[in-house]
Amino acid sequence: MAVVAALVAASVAVPAHAAVPVRAAMSADDPRGLLHDGAVRDCGRETGHQEGSCTPWVRATPTRSRVAVDVLMSSYDTDEGWWRSSWWNSAATLTALIDSVRRTGTHDYDWVVARTFDKNKGAFAAGERATDPIEGHFISRSIDDTAWWGMAWVTAYDYTRDPRYLAEAVTIADYLRQYWDTNTCGGGMWWDRERTYKNSVTAGLYLRLTASLHRRVANDTVWGARAAAAGNWFLSSGLVNASGLVNDGLTTDCRNNGQTVWSYNQGLAIGGLLELWRGTGHATALATARRLADSALVSTELTSGGVLTESCDVGQRSCDDNQKQFKGVFMRYLDDLTDATSSATYRRFARKQADTLWAHDRDSLNRLGQRWAGTSPNVTDWRTQASALGALTAAE
Repeated sequence: MAVVAALVAASVAVPAHAAVPVRAAMSADDPRGLLHDGAVRDCGRETGHQEGSCTPWVRATPTRSRVAVDVLMSSYDTDEGWWRSSWWNSAATLTALIDSVRRTGTHDYDWVVARTFDKNKGAFAAGERATDPIEGHFISRSIDDTAWWGMAWVTAYDYTRDPRYLAEAVTIADYLRQYWDTNTCGGGMWWDRERTYKNSVTAGLYLRLTASLHRRVANDTVWGARAAAAGNWFLSSGLVNASGLVNDGLTTDCRNNGQTVWSYNQGLAIGGLLELWRGTGHATALATARRLADSALVSTELTSGGVLTESCDVGQRSCDDNQKQFKGVFMRYLDDLTDATSSATYRRFARKQADTLWAHDRDSLNRLGQRWAGTSPNVTDWRTQASALGALTAAE
């Protein structure tokens, strides 16, 4: 008997008495859209006959990233619309989630994008979302925290094409613009409202965000110039050391401060320069992005045995809640560079990360830890899960 899938061939009706259980869409009663634990079946009827039937229930073998996403979502606070207790980490986690579902074609969690936006775009007192007050539109005194949300809404716009997300990213970027200052170090972004530090994370975020807006805002005459200025400043700032690695920031006299090389600073620089090249054709930007990636992949400051390793992953050290997510940010932008260059080297590196963490950094509940090589002492929480998800997504 030829069975026609009811969900595909809408013109073939199933009799009213035939049960047609299918994968549920999101609803208030089933916010994760996972009735029957993700099992599906097809129902239909043979041409010319009135009686219908259904295939047996089946449950597809999930990808590694889908498994990781399901575990990650178990920590999402549906009522408040975020991953509780870490504001910027929630923005980066939403970005990682969207990257994954866009790559795999999974739509069970599409509702998370709008819920996070609607529940968090307002104002919050100090302590409700972050140590500082959130003043509306995801803005706070922490310039880099605010920028992470701008990046998240660009990603949400790319995924959904909902213009309100792009408008929010523009609002955030307009706020950030106040902290671009040419009077100190010839340019660059301040890290905080008190203007105490010019560092790599804020520079990389602003570069990526402005370059992204230039490519998405119709008939842009503003963001492209700002992105070019941010890129040119970054290339001449001294933040990149002689080994092709990005140190944490600048001294008060505008010199590389030699502080820790973190993978997320390296990744944001790659991502920002790559997006600048896409939008403006800035050849030096692409060449530098590749140099930064090549340097990271062989650096003993960022890798051990071919596996991404932060300085806080070594020995008996521990990573704080911010550092737990750094490696996933790096993998996001290395993946972006891989797509742009088709580099087999970068693809092999991504597979190495995913295979290693899946084999050595995963417990019986599919929770993924901070140390991708699985060395002890290791910790596991939703931040480490989101970080590892970045590696799994890049490898698919």
